[in-house]
Amino acid sequence: MKILALELSTARGSLAWLNACESGCVSENENVDLVVREWPNDRKNSGAFFENLAHVRQQFDLPDTIIVGLGPGSYAGSRIAISAAIGLQAASKARLLGLPSICAIGNADYCVIGDARRHSFFFARIRKQELIEGPSLFTEDALKKKIEVLDDSVAIFCSESLPQFPKAVIRYPSAEMLARLARDSDRRCKLPPLEPIYLREPHITLPKAQRVAS
Repeated sequence: MKILALELSTARGSLAWLNACESGCVSENENVDLVVREWPNDRKNSGAFFENLAHVRQQFDLPDTIIVGLGPGSYAGSRIAISAAIGLQAASKARLLGLPSICAIGNADYCVIGDARRHSFFFARIRKQELIEGPSLFTEDALKKKIEVLDDSVAIFCSESLPQFPKAVIRYPSAEMLARLARDSDRRCKLPPLEPIYLREPHITLPKAQRVAS
């Protein structure tokens, strides 16, 4: 099984190529079977992503499985990753999967928070790399209260600086972890058509003539 994973939902972009046997194992020489690339992810310029993707494509054959991180996070980044995956899927006939990016941050029981703009924040809880709560929106005060009642053993991660939440540690989703999760046939992955995780209903701007008519 040849797996390509794409993750562009935060300020750190990554992709991973993983060769795994049919049962999901990786061969003894894992350095040959796993390639990971990471880079600062400029949400206004996706050149670094396509350069890294081109290098991996030149090095390996077409993938059997493509998995994409769906966020929440940068809608633009997630859409770019999804579009690239759809293009590769059309050429390779690979299986196309999606997972919340926040499931690919840690291995144990942890929470992820993030700035959802408009004076709100999102909260999600992950256990064994499965999303068990959220993502849900909170005001700053409400989120602080929710964090206060969490057990001290539960880690709190974020992918950008949030000084108002001192317990939160910056950590980024990992394409490598997404690739390893794709080996699990029992995991509940999203199937096409894939779309980024929206924390709110998408806002659609109508043409001026249509706004006047309504």
